[in-house]
Amino acid sequence: MKYVVFSFGCRVNQYEGQAMIDRLIKKGHKATDKLEFADRYILNTCSVTREADKKSRQAVARCLSINPAAKVYICGCSSQNSSEPYKLKPNVVSMSGTRGKMAFLESIMSDIELGDAVSAPARVYENDLTPTLTKTRAYIKIQDGCDNYCSYCIVPHLRGQSRSRALESILEEAESLAQRTREIVLCGVNISAYGRDIGTSLVALVTALGKVKARKRFGSLECGVITAELLTAMKKSNFCDSFHLSLQSGSNEILKLMNRHYTRAEFLAKVRLIRKYFPDAGLTTDIIVGFPGESDQDFNDTVDLVIRARFMDMHIFPYSVRPGTIAASMTKVEGRVVRYRSAMLKLLRDKIHTAFLKEQYGKISYVYAEEKAGAYAEGLSSNNVRVYVKAPVGTFEKFALLEPYREGVLGEPVKDMI
Repeated sequence: MKYVVFSFGCRVNQYEGQAMIDRLIKKGHKATDKLEFADRYILNTCSVTREADKKSRQAVARCLSINPAAKVYICGCSSQNSSEPYKLKPNVVSMSGTRGKMAFLESIMSDIELGDAVSAPARVYENDLTPTLTKTRAYIKIQDGCDNYCSYCIVPHLRGQSRSRALESILEEAESLAQRTREIVLCGVNISAYGRDIGTSLVALVTALGKVKARKRFGSLECGVITAELLTAMKKSNFCDSFHLSLQSGSNEILKLMNRHYTRAEFLAKVRLIRKYFPDAGLTTDIIVGFPGESDQDFNDTVDLVIRARFMDMHIFPYSVRPGTIAASMTKVEGRVVRYRSAMLKLLRDKIHTAFLKEQYGKISYVYAEEKAGAYAEGLSSNNVRVYVKAPVGTFEKFALLEPYREGVLGEPVKDMI
C-alpha cells in the first residue's frame, strides 16, 4: 500500500506528518511527503490564514487529479476549524482534527472509516510522535498549544491549551538525533511557554541540552521570554545566534488590540539584550500588515521599529480574518492600503537584508551543508545567513563568507575543521 502524508503550514505540522510517515514505513507500507501517485492520501492541514484553509481544501482535488481512485483522509487544524467543507469533497473517507493523529493513522491502516471524528484538542502533551530523521537538520517538537489568545489568531482554539513535553523525553530524542545530525531545531506552537505546566522552564531545557553534541537553535520565541539567564544558558549550550522574535506590529495601540503583552519599547529592549550577548545575531520576525484599525501612524511606528531592530528577514502577512476570533468583528483596513503597506515593508525588508549580508563578508562561521543547490550545497550559518558552499551535503565546517550569491553568500572553506 502506498501512502502520501502531505503536511501544510508550520514546523510542528511537518514534524507530526513525518512521524506518521515513519509509523507507516515501520508497518511495512510505502510512504512519502511528496504529492505523487499513491493509494491513500493523508492531508495534514493548516488554518492559520484563509489562504492556508483554501490550499488545504484544494489539495483534495490535487490528489484526485493524480489518482482518481484514491482514498483521502483529512486531519489537522483546518478540519479542526471546520470539517463541513471536507464532507462535500469526493473520496474523503475519514476526518480527524489536531488530536490523536497517530490513533487516526492506526484507524486508516486498519481500514476503519471514522467519517467526521473531530474532537476537542488534547489537554496533555501527546508523546507518541517521534519521527525518524529524514533530512540533514533535525526538528524536535517540545510543546503544543497556546494560552495567549491573540485577538487575530485561531490557533489556540484549534490546538488547545499549552502543554509541554517532558524534559527527559526531549533529551532522549535529542541525544539519539545527535548521532546522525549536527544541528537540532526546537519547535512548538508557543515554545516560549515551555515548562510552565510541568514544573520546569525553557532555561532548564536549554541547560540540559548543553550535553547534546549538536548545534541547537529555536524555531520561534516571544520577546517576553528573552532574559539574561536564558541568553547565558544558550551561549553555554551551543545554541545558534539566530532568533525569530514574533513582533506582529510596532505600534503600541495595535499591539493592545492584538492582545500582545509587550510594548514597542519592551521589544526593542529585548533586541538590545540579545545583541549584548550575541553581537552578530541574525534576527527575523513576523509582521501582520493592515490589522483592523491600523492607521498611517501605526504603520509608520512598525517601519520605525523594523529599522531600529534591523531584522535580517521578515515574514510579512496581510491581515487575514479568522471567524471566531475577537479581531474578526473589528473594522477592516481597505485592501489597496494593505497591499501598498505590504509592498513598502517588503522593499524595506530587502534593503535591510542586503545590508546585513554585506556586514557578514569576511567573517567566518560554521555552516552545515544541508541540501544540493546546483553546483553548490546550501546551509545556514549560526546567525541564519544562507551560505552556498562546495562541500558534500552533511558536512559541518568553517567557512569564510565571501560575496553575494542567490539568497545569501558564497562560502570558502578554511583549514580549521571539526
